[in-house]
Amino acid sequence: MVQTILIYSMGEVIGDGLIKLPFIAGLRAAFPQARITWCAAKGETVYAGPLKGVVAGYVDEILTDGPTGDAPLDVLPWVKPFGGRTFDLVIDTQENLRRSLVARRAVANGGSFVSAAAQARKPGWPAAVVERLARLLALATDGTGAPRPLTLTDPAAADAARALLPTARLGGPVYVGLAPGAGGQDKRWPLERYLELARCIEASGRKAVFFFGPDEAADAQAAREAVPEALFPEKDRTDGFPQVKGPMLAIALAGRLTAAVANDAGPGHMLAAGGAPLLSLQKTHRKAVKFRPAARRLELLVAEDYGQDMAALPLDVVEAALQRLIAGAS
Repeated sequence: MVQTILIYSMGEVIGDGLIKLPFIAGLRAAFPQARITWCAAKGETVYAGPLKGVVAGYVDEILTDGPTGDAPLDVLPWVKPFGGRTFDLVIDTQENLRRSLVARRAVANGGSFVSAAAQARKPGWPAAVVERLARLLALATDGTGAPRPLTLTDPAAADAARALLPTARLGGPVYVGLAPGAGGQDKRWPLERYLELARCIEASGRKAVFFFGPDEAADAQAAREAVPEALFPEKDRTDGFPQVKGPMLAIALAGRLTAAVANDAGPGHMLAAGGAPLLSLQKTHRKAVKFRPAARRLELLVAEDYGQDMAALPLDVVEAALQRLIAGAS
């Protein structure tokens, strides 16, 4: 029986951390009683920072101190990585063989070791990060485990989402999320197209729900002026749960959406992690393959198929893909 688990990674910035959330949810579902320790070998992970509340109840401990395999000499036999601790199951998510040897030393007698470093050298190792994590989870569970949407364990998160996006009555509107932002301007489908899409959503009797980051106030104001009937639940707080905010709120709200549209950026991964069927707008096929969101249902459109930049993606093509996504949710 697996009672202790070590997940070995080099660390996570916000994008990495969001992509891995469905893997974490699937791991907890496969081992509901196990104590799960997450090792960030380089010492930093958003699971100890911005996403700490998101992974509460899924990850029991963050391990960053002591020899963790990051230093070249950690592989020496007299070094005791992880403080000499051992675990019933070790899942090594990184692909460096030297570090993998260190991680393997944390396996208890009779325990199991699943290594991305070993799998990456076999034919058929997938390019997509989400598929690699799914493969590791399947190997660790004899094929029974799989990534799944993450349900926040803080009950206030669900309460806040219900208050901000109430359940539609019979015949009422359904919610369609729109996340126009991205870290780089070259990854953004033009805001004007998102606004046109929002008008189409409203005209169809559905409700457009905008998601903007803290540095996108100007874009949010432009959206308010262009589509005043749309909703901005992260900004227009009418609930009594102000402590639920940031990624936790976005992930909670995702569970209330019938579908969502987002660029290749953090908000899209948040909506995917929360369970929203997602239309992901990508710039290139290379990025679309490797960093595909782990949505439970996914439509992908790649601007490279239509031209040189994100503006080449036609509105009618995006709208048609969104309609397919919505129809599949009915």
